[in-house]
This record gives sequence, C-alpha cells and structure tokens, in this order.
Amino acid sequence: MSRGSGRDPSRRGRGSVRSSALTSPSDRVKVAFVVLVGLSGGMMALQGGASLAVVGLAAVGGLLAGGALLWYLVWILE
Repeated sequence: MSRGSGRDPSRRGRGSVRSSALTSPSDRVKVAFVVLVGLSGGMMALQGGASLAVVGLAAVGGLLAGGALLWYLVWILE
C-alpha cells in the first residue's frame, strides 16, 4: 500500500524549508501567549484611564512579564 506524498515518516525533514520564523504550532502558541499577556497589561491601563505613554509602558511591561512567565513554564515542564 502506497502512502500519499508527504505522509511517509522516512521522508520527514527533507524537501522545502519553510521561510517563516515560526515553524511549529507550539512556537505560535508561545508567541500568542506572550502577546496576550502584553496586551492585557495595556488594556488594563487603558481601562484605568492612563495616558497613552503609561498604556505603552504597561504593554511593554506585560510583554516582559509574559516572556518571563513563558520561560518559567517551559523550564518547569521540560
């Protein structure tokens, strides 16, 4: 029985290389997680009536916090 093209496990890793920096779905989920945490920080500041500069700083702080949280989660799950 013949398998369809791209379904043969012995041929994995060969062929065209993706040009995207995000190659696996888990990498996309990681990026989405960090962005979600960062945007939530900015949205909370916006809901609190902060100035645009403070909203930007809160979003950047949220991105840093999301990155640190992601690093910690990956560290404890490996």
